[in-house]
Amino acid sequence: MTELRESLRPTSEVLAAFEAATGFMPVDEGLALYAAAAEAAARTGLPVLEIGTYCGRSAILLADAARAAGQVALTVDHHRGSEEQQPGWEYHDPGLVDPEVGLMDTLPSFRRTLHRAGLEEHVIALVGRSPQIAAVWGGRLALVFIDGGHTDEHATGDYESWVPHLDPAGLLVIHDVFPDPADGGQAPYRVYLRALAEGFEEVSVTGSLRVLRHTTA
Repeated sequence: MTELRESLRPTSEVLAAFEAATGFMPVDEGLALYAAAAEAAARTGLPVLEIGTYCGRSAILLADAARAAGQVALTVDHHRGSEEQQPGWEYHDPGLVDPEVGLMDTLPSFRRTLHRAGLEEHVIALVGRSPQIAAVWGGRLALVFIDGGHTDEHATGDYESWVPHLDPAGLLVIHDVFPDPADGGQAPYRVYLRALAEGFEEVSVTGSLRVLRHTTA
């Protein structure tokens, strides 16, 4: 998977929709995520899941990869914004605040993103807190993509809640892994180190995106 096969690349239309969507993931990391999702969904015949949807930029790629395998993408988010997206913080976008309740609400933007990309029917939006949804989720997953809150509490909670649902032949993907604290927060990096210590091995590295698989697979 370090070298992307042509068959594991999105179409130019899907890639254009990804680039036009609101979000933070660079193109090279998006292509690596797409390849991981396409491979895992095709190999296991199971849906893929992301934690941390925001406005749907990465969900476009996951949905298209799942569609190619006859599966769906599941997205988990409470859509009230993570810590760094709140008023006064670096990534706050006042245009995403619901004027009626005064809180962040990225769900309408997410739905518009999927509609513009023509992928609404290939995504199941799970709106709520990640550990609560995981507690009632009964199925297995081809891929778990951790890209939610970046505090230790939230990143660890996402890992502990969803990795037990990952199929043995599936892939674990972690975003915003920065070994150097000068580059970014350390919570995803600590989750990445924990995964390595608990039986995962690294498949590929693209920017801050890490793709892992269980060594028993």
